[in-house]
Amino acid sequence: MCGIAGFARAGLASPRGPLELQAMCDAIAHRGPDDEGLFNVPGIGLGMRRLSIIDVAGGRQPIANEDGSAHIVFNGEIYNHRALRHSLVANGHRFGSGSDTEAIIHLYEERGAAVVDSLRGMFAFALWDSRRQELLLARDRLGIKPLYYWQHEDGSIYFCSELRSFLALSTFSPLIDREAVAWYLALGYVPDPLSIFVDVKKLPPGHTLVWRPDGKSEVRQYWSATREENATLDETTAIAECRRLIIDAVSHHLESEVPLGAFLSGGLDSSAVVAAMSRELTQPVRTFSIGFEDPAYNEAPHAAAVARELGARHTELIVRPEVDALVDDVVRSYDEPFADSSAIPTYLVSHLARQHVTVALSGDGGDELFGGYTRFGELLQRRVMSGNVRHGIRALGRFLPHATPGRNRLLDLGRTRRGRYAATVAQPLAPSEGGIALPDLVHRLGPFEALLDRWFDQAASRDFASQMMLVDLTSYLPGDILTKVDRASMSASLEARVPLLDHHLVEFAVSLPSHLKMRNGTGKWIFRRAIEGLVPASVLERRKQGFGVPLARWFRRELRHRVDEILSPSCSIQEFVAPRRLAQLVREHLVGRRDHSPMLWRLVVLERWLDDLAAGALGQPSSSTPPLKIVRQARAV
Repeated sequence: MCGIAGFARAGLASPRGPLELQAMCDAIAHRGPDDEGLFNVPGIGLGMRRLSIIDVAGGRQPIANEDGSAHIVFNGEIYNHRALRHSLVANGHRFGSGSDTEAIIHLYEERGAAVVDSLRGMFAFALWDSRRQELLLARDRLGIKPLYYWQHEDGSIYFCSELRSFLALSTFSPLIDREAVAWYLALGYVPDPLSIFVDVKKLPPGHTLVWRPDGKSEVRQYWSATREENATLDETTAIAECRRLIIDAVSHHLESEVPLGAFLSGGLDSSAVVAAMSRELTQPVRTFSIGFEDPAYNEAPHAAAVARELGARHTELIVRPEVDALVDDVVRSYDEPFADSSAIPTYLVSHLARQHVTVALSGDGGDELFGGYTRFGELLQRRVMSGNVRHGIRALGRFLPHATPGRNRLLDLGRTRRGRYAATVAQPLAPSEGGIALPDLVHRLGPFEALLDRWFDQAASRDFASQMMLVDLTSYLPGDILTKVDRASMSASLEARVPLLDHHLVEFAVSLPSHLKMRNGTGKWIFRRAIEGLVPASVLERRKQGFGVPLARWFRRELRHRVDEILSPSCSIQEFVAPRRLAQLVREHLVGRRDHSPMLWRLVVLERWLDDLAAGALGQPSSSTPPLKIVRQARAV
C-alpha cells in the first residue's frame, strides 16, 4: 500500500525532472510514511511512498525485472501473488523479493498490458517498459485505488494517486472545471473520468492507459461489472456459493506482516467480514468503532454486542467532535471537493484503528452488490405514470413551493424511473426543481431525468432492480464510497481493504437474478441466507442504520457561522450558485422549515476546499490527531 506519482515526457529530458518527482512524492507522504523510492532517467520518472505491509524488509519500490528493462511503482495489494509467483518461477523467472509488486512486473513480461486480467486485488500502478518504449497505467476493476493522469499539450503525461502531487508542480495550473463542479453539486463527488481540474482525468475502474513517446495514449477497458443474468441457478446452490465466496474473499484479504484488524459497525456487512476473519485467524480479531453521544448517530453499542458474540478484541471510542476544526481536517484530507458527510466518522475510526493496527478490513460494497439500500425497495414499489401524465404533473409541480431539493412530491411523481432513482442519490441543479446552480452549470449536465443515463444504458439488458444496483456499483461506489474510505484511511496512514469487492464475489453477485437479492421490498435476501450461522442472529434482525452525523443540527448551531460565510458576496462559491436561491435555502433550513443539510454541506465543503486551494493549503492532512473531546475512553470489550 502506498501512493505513486511520476511522469513520462515525449523524448524530453529536463533538469527539473528529479526535483519534480521528489515534490510529487513529498505531497503524498501520508500515504506511505515508511519508505520512499524514485526511478529517474531522461524523460521518465516513477516515484512512490510506501506503507510497508508485505515483505516489509525486501519489498522496496520501484522494482525492476531481471534485466532492468522495465520498472514499476504500485499502490495496493495482490492477493493471489503467491500463486502467480509459483507459476512464474516454473517458467524461469527469478525473484529478488517476496513482494506482490514483483509478481506484477514478471507477469507483465509474459502478458504485456493483459497482466491486469490475472491480478486479484486492489491496485493502481505505473510500469515503464524501455524496450517497448511504453508507459502502462492500470487501475483495479472496482476502482478501490485511485489514479489520476494529466496529459500536457506537449504530449508529456503525469500521473499520481492524489491531486496534491500535481499541485506540487510549478508547471501545473489548477483551473477549475465547471462541468466537474456541476457534477459535484449534483452528486457530492466528481465522477470519473472527470476531475475537479481542467485537463486532469481519473483513469476509470477496470481500465488501462498506454502512453508512447510520440505523445499518443490509448485508454482501454479490460473489465466490466455488467453480466448477463444466470437464470438457471437454484436458490440452494446460490446460497452455498455466496457463502463460499464471502469466506474465500475474506481469507485472501488477511495476508499481512503488520497488525491487522477491522472496522465494525454491527451491521450485516462488517459483521460478516469480522465473522469470516474469526474463522481464519488463530487470535481474536481486533475491531474498531466510533460512536457519538447522540443515540440516533451511535452504532457503538451494536458493534460492541457483535464483537462480544464473535470473541473479537474490540475498541470503541465515544466522542464529542470539535466540529468546526474537524471540518477543516476532513476537507483537507480529500484532494477534490467531497461531500459525503459520513467521511467524518470514517476519518475518525481510521485514526482510532491506526493507533493499534496498520491494516483494517471494511464491509463496504455489500449494499451495492446485493441491493441493501432501502431506496431500492421504495423505488420498486412506486407506480410509474404514463408519459403524458408525467409531463402534466411535472408542469404543475414547477408552480408549487419546493421541499428539500429533489423531494417536491409532484415533481417526483412526474419523473421516469431513472429520474426517481436519480432523485435518491443526487440533488437537482435547476432552480425550477429546487436547485441553486447558475444556468451554465445546469445546462452542462442536461435534464435531471437523464443525469445517470450513461450508467443506466450500460445495464439496460437487466430488470430495473438489477439496473439500480449496477448503477450504484459503477458510479456511487467508486466515486463516493471507495473515495471516502481511501482518503480517510490514508490520511491516517492506514491500509483499508474491502473483501466484499473481491472480483470473484462481485462477478457472482451481479449475475444473480434480482429476486435472489430482493424479496418483498427488502434487500440482501441471499446475503442474509449465506451468512446465517456465521454471524450472531441479532445482526440478521437489526434494521439498517447509516454511518451519519447530525448535520442538520450542526448547521443551526456549531456550524452556523459556516452557513453565514457562504452567503457572503465575496465567497468563492458565488460564481457557481444563484444568490437568491442560496439565501432562500439557508433561510428555510435555519428556521427549521426544511432540512437542506445535504446541499449546505456540499457548499460549505466546496468553499473550504476552494479557500485551501487558493492558499496553497491542499498539502498533507492538517493533523494526525483529530480535534475532538473523548466522552468515554477507548476500551477493549
